[in-house]
Amino acid sequence: MKISILDAKTFGADANLSVFDTLGTIQTYQTTSYEQTISHINGASVVITNKVVIDKHIMDKCSLKLICVAATGMNNIDLEYAKQKGIEVKNVVGYSTSSVAQLTFAIALEFIQNISYYNNYTASKQWCKSDIFTNLNKPFYELENKTWGIIGLGNIGKKVALIASSFGCNVQYYSTSGVNKNKEYNNISLEELLKTSDIISIHCALNDVTNNLINSENINLIKDDTIILNLGRGGIVNEQDISNTIDSNRLYYGTDVVTKEPIEELNPLMNIQNKDRLIITPHIAWASKEARTRLINSIKDNISTFTI
Repeated sequence: MKISILDAKTFGADANLSVFDTLGTIQTYQTTSYEQTISHINGASVVITNKVVIDKHIMDKCSLKLICVAATGMNNIDLEYAKQKGIEVKNVVGYSTSSVAQLTFAIALEFIQNISYYNNYTASKQWCKSDIFTNLNKPFYELENKTWGIIGLGNIGKKVALIASSFGCNVQYYSTSGVNKNKEYNNISLEELLKTSDIISIHCALNDVTNNLINSENINLIKDDTIILNLGRGGIVNEQDISNTIDSNRLYYGTDVVTKEPIEELNPLMNIQNKDRLIITPHIAWASKEARTRLINSIKDNISTFTI
């Protein structure tokens, strides 16, 4: 079979894509624009895409049998039309749970512990000139006994809850679907979670219910100096509203995702004045070396088990 990899660059330069070689004839493209998609698929029966859009127009111009999404979310695929065309679509779930949870705590601990400040203090040789053995100019805190609120208690949310509990946090959650009834942790309303949490981490999908979930109308419910961590999708948090709140010295915001990626220079988060209250990482939470290896192997399995 002929397999097209449309955005190989998103796997990372260190990724071993040779595992696909035994499955058929491979054509690999580092990136693919929408205009290039049809030519890059070019007769392939199987396509591997992370973020390249495959819609009705693309499907009608190609002879695809299987679309492998190198992610969990499949919003770049017209799933309904693929079903009508008899094109199977397979994604990968669970591969990045540990990776996303780890970045969640890396960002949280940076805010809580002020590691960068103290590392810079030492690197700039200010400690060499100190008249005491320590420096407490930037207060830091303990996670123990803090209330950690989780929005979206799926696989990642549960992993975060487990780690937060091990730090001694009191964990509570809001189910965006209303279906989750996990008994291990306190299930509360969004309003109550925003009012009572010291740290809020977001791990839900972006959909009609969660779009603009955190906005000017409910941000004011959140306690001063609360840490908000968005490891879900950019559109869940209104970026203009959260930017206004950061610059009013009210909240800390750490995010791995923004509404439009790559981030635009005009994004209000790029013009924050209180930069010590903001951390932005470029959508890397999913991408530990181990997670990317699991992802590639799972895609291989998805292709191996598919009969054309």
